[in-house]
Amino acid sequence: MNATTYGLDIAKTIFHMYWVDAKTGEIVNRSFRKAELIEFLAQRPAGRIALEACGSAHWWHRKITSLGHQVVLLHAKFIRPFVQTNKTDAADARAIWTAVQQPGMRFVAPKSEDQQAMLALHRSRALLVKVRTMQVNQLRGQLYEFGVTFRRGRLAGLKEIREQMAEITATVPVLVLNNLQSQLARVDQIEEDLAQIERQLGVLQKQQAACRAISEVPGIGRLTATALVATMGDARSFNSGREFAAFLGLVPSQRGTGGKTRLGSISKRGDPYLRTLLIHGARSVLTHARTQTPWQTEISKRRPVNVAIVALANKMARTAWAILAHERAYQHNYVSVKPA
Repeated sequence: MNATTYGLDIAKTIFHMYWVDAKTGEIVNRSFRKAELIEFLAQRPAGRIALEACGSAHWWHRKITSLGHQVVLLHAKFIRPFVQTNKTDAADARAIWTAVQQPGMRFVAPKSEDQQAMLALHRSRALLVKVRTMQVNQLRGQLYEFGVTFRRGRLAGLKEIREQMAEITATVPVLVLNNLQSQLARVDQIEEDLAQIERQLGVLQKQQAACRAISEVPGIGRLTATALVATMGDARSFNSGREFAAFLGLVPSQRGTGGKTRLGSISKRGDPYLRTLLIHGARSVLTHARTQTPWQTEISKRRPVNVAIVALANKMARTAWAILAHERAYQHNYVSVKPA
């Protein structure tokens, strides 16, 4: 007899589960607290449990899998069309149960604890970079109100501020000067925190075999390698490199009707942080590499600069997927051959 399929809507305290009993055909929609849910699942026969890929979903995936069940994660946008009434926890649980049984449904790759830890470091770094940018912009704006301007660029501007501190002291009021010094100290602290996080990511890059493998690809460095491995999850959950590139939003968006398909700009789906890192890496390769591959040379001639950069980022993502999915080392002159 087929295993029972469950739709589980997870939250912080109250959890709703919907299923149809495989033996009796009874429709059940129950709510649990966290401890009650774990105890209930530990006593149930092995089944298939579907979750929405939201907060704590990867932890629940590991926890429920350890209880002997098969767990799949679904993207929220694939669940929403099956909510038949007002959005409630019970309606969401039923929608998850319905969605997971649709033919051809795509699932989200689960992440390991190490991958989640790497991703947490990247999220902390991204927030610190954002705060640093805001802090520097505020410095410029406050000093501009008193007629003090500086060169463009974060490093150049901060250097000039520190070099001209004596002139600033004679120009701005004492209150503004004290605030300026506090803000500069805050920027220095953020720089130290960023450096510490990047050192930790460097250690993880050396420890993780997957990170070391894809770091051989030109344009993929410490940040991109660790972020890519953490975001991808299991490489085999993607059927091809193009599917992984589409997951990152590095493929053209499509619109079609009447048998005609039009390609637009990139879809920008998926994680914007990793997509940005790949594009910056591709820009560095096309701008600063001493030697260009024939493919890079040709696409640079045929396409505008930014289009060529995104195309190279797409190629880098596909290459990284192939290295991880097939467990191969990077080969500079490798030429893929389609099977006969």
